Amino acid sequence: MKTAELVETECRDVAGENMIQLPFGLLGFERVKNYVLLSRPHEEPFMWLQMLGEDNKSFLVISPFRILPNYQPDVSNEDVHFLGLDAPGDAIVLNIVTLNTAGQATINLKGPVVINRHTLVGKQIIPNNASKFDLRHPLPLA
Repeated sequence: MKTAELVETECRDVAGENMIQLPFGLLGFERVKNYVLLSRPHEEPFMWLQMLGEDNKSFLVISPFRILPNYQPDVSNEDVHFLGLDAPGDAIVLNIVTLNTAGQATINLKGPVVINRHTLVGKQIIPNNASKFDLRHPLPLA
């Protein structure tokens, strides 16, 4: 399945219903498996992927389709199977935003977080076509 077929999704705060399980964690945070996805209307289109447990860190994330409508990460069959994605609309795709000291924000297009919207199990993947994408793609200025 090519993620070119994946659609942008809307995420809202729903207390305990937004708990995301990342069995492999995130790069550099492999031991943290449970997160909550938070969105606030005044921060749209950005959301927060917040760690649950003793670590109280959050990652700023965004749907890549809000910035790059033609973003087409090719998700491996292994990852599609692991996540249980039966149809393109089953997936939520988020990318981590980095705020640099100079004030420029970038988005990691090489390591999207793909989440099954029904099971809320996700995985940070490296797309088969990762070489086409930037690790630090500049976000457009508002």
